[in-house]
Amino acid sequence: MPPHLSADRPAAQPPGRGSVDALISQTRRLKGEVDAVRRDTHSDDTDPRERWQRAVYDLALHQLDDLDEHLAQLRDGPALATPRAAAPPAESAVPPAARRGSLLSRVGSAEWNLLTDEASWSGELYQILGRDPDAAPLTLDELPSLVLDEDRSTLTAMVTGCLIDAKPIDGEFRIVRPDGEVRTVHMMGEPVLDTDGSTASMWAVLRDVSELRRCRRAVSETRDSLRRHRHEEQTEHRLAVELQEAVLPPWRGSLRLPHRGPEALDLAARYLPSATSALIGGDWYDALELADGETLLSVGDLTGHGVAVTSGMATLLGAVRGMAMAGTQPGQLLSWLNQLLDATVQPALGSAVCCRYRPASRTLTWAQAGHPAPLLFRGGTGRRLSAPDGVLLGAVSGAVYAQAEEALEVDDLLLLHTDGLVPEHSGADCANRLLDLAPRFGEADTAQDCVRLIIEVFGESEREDDACVLVARVTS
Repeated sequence: MPPHLSADRPAAQPPGRGSVDALISQTRRLKGEVDAVRRDTHSDDTDPRERWQRAVYDLALHQLDDLDEHLAQLRDGPALATPRAAAPPAESAVPPAARRGSLLSRVGSAEWNLLTDEASWSGELYQILGRDPDAAPLTLDELPSLVLDEDRSTLTAMVTGCLIDAKPIDGEFRIVRPDGEVRTVHMMGEPVLDTDGSTASMWAVLRDVSELRRCRRAVSETRDSLRRHRHEEQTEHRLAVELQEAVLPPWRGSLRLPHRGPEALDLAARYLPSATSALIGGDWYDALELADGETLLSVGDLTGHGVAVTSGMATLLGAVRGMAMAGTQPGQLLSWLNQLLDATVQPALGSAVCCRYRPASRTLTWAQAGHPAPLLFRGGTGRRLSAPDGVLLGAVSGAVYAQAEEALEVDDLLLLHTDGLVPEHSGADCANRLLDLAPRFGEADTAQDCVRLIIEVFGESEREDDACVLVARVTS
């Protein structure tokens, strides 16, 4: 029995690859030693006890082979494990609590003399089959009466092959005990030939492998469950990525707006996925030229990860675009967006910044819902814009969102971002780290250069959460 685990050695701690390799080496060394003892055990097939001992040695070697394979599976992991379909699992794979007695109490022997029609059973075999020890052992003709109907042909084929073709027996069948319990029995045996070459008797070792088969099914079901779960995760991730790519502008360089009149803004943006989660989050960025010649700029984050969150993000982004196209101002837009989240079947929280830029007057009107304020860079320095009042989207029914205005100048640079842009920093600390880049932003030629600078300084693969950044430079 393994030692009890102490508090500083939790059971959930996985074994190291080196320790499993050591167990594999020990198993193979033990196999060699058992095989050597088996070869040194001489038997002329006249002593039933010696034949039983030889069969137990064979069983032990068989189980050590399986133990070797299971340890290899443990070392390589469930995704790479490919167990032999026909091989029974290792005896040592059975949890101690599931074992009923010692190995000997679950292994019985029998011999059927074909010349005298006598049968001899060990006491352990009576226990395995649930038979009265005082009852006479069953003959080969009577033995199938214990077996499930669908397994009788298997037993008959094994016995026939042994008696007629002198083939060794090695197979399984299920029996029904008198108490109604169904057990799985593994049978190994050989014919004993008479001097004229005919079969004189048949001996066999029978082992109750019910718990082993239960463990094997549990391992197989767990492995299949892991594979299904992994497939579902991969499918969900693929769907989330496709949905996200369908709704977020696939900017790979600068994008100039609007499509008529003088160029007013140089835009660049980037979505940065989490390095620790395979699931896509609900971060978004957007820039949209409106019918009145103004430009919509927005970033936001819907809490959570996965397809449902990405779908919710797509819904919010569609609502933002529709309301902005209809002329809705940022404060009112966020109020209605809050009502939309409040009315959804599954409660959700989100944050957002929504801006309308009027190029004719270079005026930025904006509102925020529990989101980091935009950063304004001018002349080699930067500052956070003073945020108007606004709570998280979905947090309070009927919330009202205030608006603020900011006058911009040519060459001003506006930076909108979601939390997580600067790894291990958030809130004011994150803003301060970005403001430190002001001199380098002043030297950049384009908005895309500024985005590249942010990624260069803060990395693209270190963050624990998704993030978005949107940079807009006033060009005229």
